[in-house]
Amino acid sequence: MSYTTIQPAWVRIAHWVNALAVVLMVMSGWQIYDASPIFAGLQFPSAITLGGWLGGALQWHFAVMWLLVVNFLVYVGLNIVSGRLRRKLLPVSIGSIAKDLTAALRGKLEHEDLSRYNAVQKFAYLVVIVDIALVILSGLAIWKSVQFPLLRTLMGGYDNARVVHFVAMSVLVAFFVVHIAMVALVPRSLLVMIRGR
Repeated sequence: MSYTTIQPAWVRIAHWVNALAVVLMVMSGWQIYDASPIFAGLQFPSAITLGGWLGGALQWHFAVMWLLVVNFLVYVGLNIVSGRLRRKLLPVSIGSIAKDLTAALRGKLEHEDLSRYNAVQKFAYLVVIVDIALVILSGLAIWKSVQFPLLRTLMGGYDNARVVHFVAMSVLVAFFVVHIAMVALVPRSLLVMIRGR
């Protein structure tokens, strides 16, 4: 019996590297945030932060940043060059998203063919690609604010870049939570991301 590969090895590797990088970036980012909060009253418990203190968190954040950026560039680049981005994530329309979202909320969305994404998945993955790009660019505007004045200006200044970075990170965390919930509902999808089929 032959099996068709649904997720090629490079997609699976990039997926798991990205998952690790995002978790480490978020945890160290929360420790950095706690050292200089943006929103009054919002602090993250030390149990879910990484680094132990501001200096340690910055070291983690900057080290893992390279992993996130390189992995993201390789993943997006290979998706574009291979045509996978066009085949798997396009086209998507507001009507198809609304239809599939309604079916999902009613518990009637089909998950038999894991080689095809529904419109909600397509939209979510496209949003995450754009969101990670925004996380990287806003992080760059914060980290190298003087060296990239145009980027800082596009973000609305240094303080605004921090808010953009925080919001983009929050979108990523929300996606992560929903993604895990969906995997729990359709556990075969986890096997596909491990075995490829």
